[in-house]
Amino acid sequence: MTRHRRWLLLALTALAIAATVLAMLWLFWGVTSVAALQTRVESLGHWAPAGFIMLYAVSTVAGLPGGVLDVVGGAVFGPVYGSLINLAGGTLGAAGAFLVARHGAADWVRRRAGPRVQKVMTSVEADGWRFVAFVRLVPVIPYTIVNYMLGLTRIPFWHYVLATLVFMAPSTIAYTYIGYAGTQALAGDTDNIRYALLMLAVIALVIFAPYFYKRWKNGDETKAPPPV
Repeated sequence: MTRHRRWLLLALTALAIAATVLAMLWLFWGVTSVAALQTRVESLGHWAPAGFIMLYAVSTVAGLPGGVLDVVGGAVFGPVYGSLINLAGGTLGAAGAFLVARHGAADWVRRRAGPRVQKVMTSVEADGWRFVAFVRLVPVIPYTIVNYMLGLTRIPFWHYVLATLVFMAPSTIAYTYIGYAGTQALAGDTDNIRYALLMLAVIALVIFAPYFYKRWKNGDETKAPPPV
């Protein structure tokens, strides 16, 4: 990519960040209840789903954690429709961040990366979509960092997008349902709280499983007898 195009891409990224800030101010400024939040989103009329998808996508490119908008999407659109909208926005944003990294910095990073970084990138590329699936299912690295990091590799774009769409779905559905259950609880219906707590348990398991596995593995290696 030429220097001119690289600067253009960086300018568009900066514009996405500015648009995210303005959109978040519009969405949350002066909002004191879930009902007020729903009313604000619904004021977009038939454009509300498309508007929220674009907000989600741009926010992802700007580096905002997707879990926040997953909860908002569940509160506003419900568990099923909200999950579809959140997944569409998250995938679109992840694709955008990937392309920004690939066309804006990948060549520069490869030219300046040391042997260790090159080795890591080669290993990730060898795993391909399987590595994408792993980091989506087990978020050992924040999603926003993963989006840009994978853009620096030579993983095929459509392999990345499809793996992201499929394997990001479980956590998206979980967070969306938590947002929906919260609105139901505020309305006096507490039956869904049990399911929300189950979703929280699933998320906690996904987040902390790698940590406990690593501790368990290290513990076994410590207890193992020295080689003869």
